[in-house]
Amino acid sequence: MIELLDILRREIRLQGPITLARYMDLSLNHPHHGYYSKQDPLGRAGDFTTAPEISQMFGELIGLWACVVWQQIGQPNPINLVELGPGRGTLMADMLRAASIAPSFREAIAVHLVETSPALRAVQTEALASYKPRWHDNDTTLPAGPLIIVANEFFDALPIRQFERRASLWHERLVGLAEDSQLCFVLSPPQSANPMVPDSHKNAPEGTIVEICLAASNIVTRLANTIGRYGGGALIIDYGHDGGHAGVTFQGVKDHRGHPPLARPGDADLTAYVDFGALSIAANTVYTKTYGPMAQGVFLQKLGIRERAEILMKGADGSLRDEICSALARLTDAKEMGTLFKVMAIGESKMPPPPGFESV
Repeated sequence: MIELLDILRREIRLQGPITLARYMDLSLNHPHHGYYSKQDPLGRAGDFTTAPEISQMFGELIGLWACVVWQQIGQPNPINLVELGPGRGTLMADMLRAASIAPSFREAIAVHLVETSPALRAVQTEALASYKPRWHDNDTTLPAGPLIIVANEFFDALPIRQFERRASLWHERLVGLAEDSQLCFVLSPPQSANPMVPDSHKNAPEGTIVEICLAASNIVTRLANTIGRYGGGALIIDYGHDGGHAGVTFQGVKDHRGHPPLARPGDADLTAYVDFGALSIAANTVYTKTYGPMAQGVFLQKLGIRERAEILMKGADGSLRDEICSALARLTDAKEMGTLFKVMAIGESKMPPPPGFESV
């Protein structure tokens, strides 16, 4: 069997060093050898765990958030409820269960899932069979009409490019081959003008590295245009920064630990911090408005996660109470996911702020 590393070596030898975006795309999405094409990466037996897998409280609150947004935009029927990168379907299942308290909202929902992984689609099919979801390879095939979009830990896995400043000029960091034929970073020839580097970093100090994710900005622009035209809202939750950050955040993850990102392509997850500043710029149109980013812990507490935890703990035995308390801490505490993870919303400019962002 031809391994992905051999495919990458061949491409580099024939065409020269490749962009980091190309390396990420092949490593994660190659139809036969890509990381997401081969396996279910979630949970203790996988390589990482996401918030919906930690506690049902997360998905329940997001489901109620979606219900309120639907009410704010006039209760359209139908409403396309879209999840980007739905993992095992846990978040959507919890959202829809919570949405059952508003029967008219539940009846209006048409579920759409943007997912490329055959392995994860199989798991989602089992988890969400009764809701009859429709799958999409990307956002461009989503139907026209009002929509509510949720993206939890989706944008961090989109391909990025890196640029490094040397001698007052910018070079792109590419993936090439070392003398022993292992993958390594190399620099492109200097680029006297590079429009991809944000103005805020144009005159950055020597050695500065900036990461750019064009795919994320393009997706958000398309979704914002749809919201502005048809109505709706979007909620983006991920680990990241507000746009002022420079430096390397690109990393590999395997067995719940850091992994050298250029080692064993296709066998580890690859991620980078999300630039919420760039997403906010991409989402701002005449007809839309952005909110945040704010810390995930603050957002969940505004939605009532502590109150929900107290309800779940009533009548629970000691072991279950401990699990609920542990999940609450993991989702909200600053030393856990509470501060590193950020939340941003997009809404129609004419509508009131969505839940959790009323005072932002």
